[in-house]
Amino acid sequence: MSSNTMQLSEFGRRTTRIQIKPKKKWRSAYLAIYCSRAFNLSVPKYADTEVSRSPLFANIRSREADDRFRIDQTTLTDLVKDKNLDRVQQLGGVEGVASSLKVDAGHGIQGDHDGEDIARRQEVFGSNTYKIPPPKGLFHFVWEAFKDLTILILIGCAALSLGSGMHNHGLKEGWIHEGSIFPDIILVIAVSAVSNYRQNRQFHKMSEVSDNVQVEALRCCRRQNILKSEIVVGDVIFLNVGDQVPADGLFLDGYSLQIDESSMTGEIDPVEISRSQNPFLFSGAKVVDGYGRMLVTSVGMNTIWGEMTSSISHDTSEQTPLQAQISKLTYLIIKVGLAVALLVLILLLVRYFTGNTEDENGNHKFDGIKTKADDIIYAVAGIVAAAVTIVVVAIPVGLPLAVALTLSYSMRRMMADKAMVRKLSACETIGSAAVICTHKTGTLTMNEMKVTKFWLGKELVSEEAYSSLPPDVLNLIREGVALNTTGYVYRPTSDSEIEISGSPTEKAILSWAVHKMNMGTQQVETSCSILNVEAFNSQKKRSGIVMKRHADNKMQVHWKGAAEMILAMCTSYYNASGHVEDMDDNAKMTFEQIIEGMAASRLRCIAFARKEVPAEEQMGDQGYKVVLKEEGLTLLGLVGLNDPCRPGVKTAVRDCQKAGVKIKMITGDNVFTAKAIATECGILKHDEDMSSGAVIQGVQFRNYTPQERREKVDEICVMARSSPSDKLLMVQCLKERGHVVAVTGDGTNDAPALTEADIGLSMGIQGTEVAKESSDVVIMDDNFASVATVLRWGRCVYSNIQKSIQFQLTVNVAAVGINFIAAISAGEVPLTAVQLLWVNLIIVTLGYLAIATVEPTKELMEKPPVGRTEPLIASIMWRNLLPQSLYQIGVLLTLQFKGETIFGVDDKATKALIFNTFVLCQVFNEFNASKLEKNVFKGTGKLYLGIIAVTIVLQVLMLEFLNKFSDGERLYWKQWSACFGIAAFSWPIGWVAKRLDFQVLWELQLSLACKLSCKGSFHSDDVQPSEDGEMMTTSV
Repeated sequence: MSSNTMQLSEFGRRTTRIQIKPKKKWRSAYLAIYCSRAFNLSVPKYADTEVSRSPLFANIRSREADDRFRIDQTTLTDLVKDKNLDRVQQLGGVEGVASSLKVDAGHGIQGDHDGEDIARRQEVFGSNTYKIPPPKGLFHFVWEAFKDLTILILIGCAALSLGSGMHNHGLKEGWIHEGSIFPDIILVIAVSAVSNYRQNRQFHKMSEVSDNVQVEALRCCRRQNILKSEIVVGDVIFLNVGDQVPADGLFLDGYSLQIDESSMTGEIDPVEISRSQNPFLFSGAKVVDGYGRMLVTSVGMNTIWGEMTSSISHDTSEQTPLQAQISKLTYLIIKVGLAVALLVLILLLVRYFTGNTEDENGNHKFDGIKTKADDIIYAVAGIVAAAVTIVVVAIPVGLPLAVALTLSYSMRRMMADKAMVRKLSACETIGSAAVICTHKTGTLTMNEMKVTKFWLGKELVSEEAYSSLPPDVLNLIREGVALNTTGYVYRPTSDSEIEISGSPTEKAILSWAVHKMNMGTQQVETSCSILNVEAFNSQKKRSGIVMKRHADNKMQVHWKGAAEMILAMCTSYYNASGHVEDMDDNAKMTFEQIIEGMAASRLRCIAFARKEVPAEEQMGDQGYKVVLKEEGLTLLGLVGLNDPCRPGVKTAVRDCQKAGVKIKMITGDNVFTAKAIATECGILKHDEDMSSGAVIQGVQFRNYTPQERREKVDEICVMARSSPSDKLLMVQCLKERGHVVAVTGDGTNDAPALTEADIGLSMGIQGTEVAKESSDVVIMDDNFASVATVLRWGRCVYSNIQKSIQFQLTVNVAAVGINFIAAISAGEVPLTAVQLLWVNLIIVTLGYLAIATVEPTKELMEKPPVGRTEPLIASIMWRNLLPQSLYQIGVLLTLQFKGETIFGVDDKATKALIFNTFVLCQVFNEFNASKLEKNVFKGTGKLYLGIIAVTIVLQVLMLEFLNKFSDGERLYWKQWSACFGIAAFSWPIGWVAKRLDFQVLWELQLSLACKLSCKGSFHSDDVQPSEDGEMMTTSV
């Protein structure tokens, strides 16, 4: 028997030969891999081994065996998981690990030039994807729908009805008449399950889109954006404040890098990352300060986050506040229906057993002991069936479905309108927003900055004069721009175009220095060493570095940041000739006026300053005490960055204000810049300024007392030079005032305000991962116009749900009223349980679907927002539904008692007429429900009309071809015309009802009440109608 040979090596130095018998290949493979891991070995080649038939061994080979990498995945995983610093040192430090992964930390992997390199790394180390639990299957939602209380009640009613029908009509006919309730129940379970299943799948897909964000990686010497899922082991990733660590790895270099590992370890305090003490970075952690580069060592399921994700249950069965209200309303209607059914049951039983029920011949149905037992059972079964129909019609089975359909449809449409909903409740809550607190950069403006002005000393320097600037000052500016930045300049060859990456501000300054100042980034970086860095943060609004020149060993401190902040740190300045002059009070006032002038022209003002630090001040026992001086600086110059307002933002602001929504701009910019931008966008009127209280600075707002803040917060339109804590404070004050607050944010420090607000709106382009995770909706294009669109959709959702409730209650009130009156007066119900279920499950559900497709209109943005305490069923809805219900009750009762005489038909045809008229009344009432006010046809579109056409077709099929199941019979065209005519009369009724003036009606009611009441017992001033006609009591 032949044998095969397999070689194992440790980093390619040691070899061992193992004889493998063909029948025991899988055992030998397992033994080899086990031994290789135990001795920290890896398998380089399998040229002499034929093991392709073993899937397990093939998988192990692909992950463990590759002679181009001198380290295996197990070692890499354990390295970070155990925070094994000694093992890192044994491997040669972070550089040694990079070398084992065939990576040059200064150039990155060969991603662009060698696609095989990425494929090989994915094959050996895996891809950066997670095996999250799959979305729940359809059967799960079928079971959840089956367990719903309303379904269980319906099943109970169906069982009683089936028993009654089989007793009354026999086994052959009884199951057809009464057993057809069960298919209706199965249908509603199926519709509900499919709707929830699709919604779950939709959320699952959206979560995949939101999780697969872009990160900045170094490949082929270039900084480039790649998807998180494209990261491979060996990638060099850049980390900035607000980023989420995309994989496990080791810290390469950077400054002041602090990581929030609370999601992994539960530790609240940020963790300091350093090469010497703690270079370990975990996937899922968040960068809270500083910046740096990391070497990816594990991706996907090999990371610690991957292990945790595999065991996490992703439950998307979120119930929104409105859905909770609908559930309460549903159960309230069920209770009322059960109470009415019980009352009918008791009254009919009393009426029957007291001998007050007569048959067709006028004889008493119950005559004491003379009545046969079978007759009593037959009669009681009929009474129970009548009570069951009351319960069936009272249960609004489709009401929760209406909310789900509306939310699902609107969520998809909002996604198409550049808004990704992360939390379903935001679809409805955003429509109630009374205040929107928005930041400026990127939302109100284009976020496409460009340096348009440069001041050296007290003189404005034109572009033509850049070449004549003093060389010493020019070199200092180049150093300050090239080294004190988180941006990056890349130029592969001298003939290729320059690529600049970073934040919009950094890109604008770097572009200005490279193209206008002839700055060579690489030359500056190679001529200096950076000793310390203070990263930019939103509190100090500046960043600084300490650097040392190689040529003369001189140290410089460079600062860059908000102009007035840097100016306050300066005691001297460079004049236009390049000489240093003292910064006296007059000079400082001049610079302040320059800054204010640029700010009034909508320019963002950035200042550069420096200070030479004597070497002896930096020396200490351990070498350099790297200290950033914050006083005694020399001002290098001022630049003004122009960021134009977005097209259409003024219209969007005006639409929001017209809708009763106040817009407040909260920005970190200079107060004059903020005022200019706010005025241009329409947030601020020309006569409003700091004296009127409409414009304020963050420090003023936080220094107010709590009482002063609550009193003045409504007047504020612009808050400049604000910090994230100021934004949070404003949100809290507005909520205390009873407002529903929406907040936009893009930074990590905006997370508290986004979480505190009723609706958090993060930015999809400039927003950090922390901000997105804290928000309810992600604005994909960072445009305020999209915020206004989301507001419009939110109002549409709330309005459509109210229309659905009105439509459902009209059906319920009419059907319960008809059956209740008929049961009490005649002892029988005109509408059977099957017919009512057909209306409730098919006709009404299609009505929901039609209403859900009604899109936002301009009228929605002409009304004030709905308050927190506003009732779900407004008085205007009762105004619309009561006339319709009363009309339907009157018409159908007329047909019940006089239909045979009017149409000259028998009892069965009369019941068919009642059923058909009732259904068509709901169809015509769908037009009334499309608008709560005004024209009944104004809210209908092609899709709406198409759904109504389908409804009519289904009704024709039910009555003409499936009448055996509906307990009816076919109608002639004249009878159909009569049914249509009666149903169409609901249009003029709806037209009249929508033009009733609640103010006039209420005043008439008050006048009558005052005349009838005793003197002094009632005052008309105590009750006032609200704007929408609701009654509010002001005093008792």
